[in-house]
Amino acid sequence: MITKYKDKYITKSAIPSQVDKKWFLVNAEGLHLGRLASKVAKIIRGKHKAYFTPHMDCGDNVVVINAEKIELSGRKWDQKEYVRHTGFPGGRRVRSAREMLEKYPTRMVEKAVKGMLPKNKLGRSIFKNLYVYSGDSHKHGAQTPKLLKLDDIK
Repeated sequence: MITKYKDKYITKSAIPSQVDKKWFLVNAEGLHLGRLASKVAKIIRGKHKAYFTPHMDCGDNVVVINAEKIELSGRKWDQKEYVRHTGFPGGRRVRSAREMLEKYPTRMVEKAVKGMLPKNKLGRSIFKNLYVYSGDSHKHGAQTPKLLKLDDIK
């Protein structure tokens, strides 16, 4: 937020007491993974707000349901690989996107969103504002999350 004060432009940063955190619900059924992840990362980071401050968590909380019903384009179900390492020599483990969806349906969405956040302390704390569930049910009904259509976000 930039304001003009006596022929000078002053950039004001938000402070934690000014941040208004809301809860949003996103239904991932039929959505492409990358587009879903980029828009959710934008909401979690707070870039859609007028008082966005890069060095602070001013984003909202997002609950993603139906994570097992996401889509990938082309032949990514077989070609996309998720790699991890056990820490021992020769401990490289690879899973395809299809195997990952069968075994851990929520991790694909979590890994995609986490990759779009800053790689520092702030990114790790912002990532805690994401809640991903497979299926229609979630345990955040008390927060009354508002249904969010990702087509409305640019």
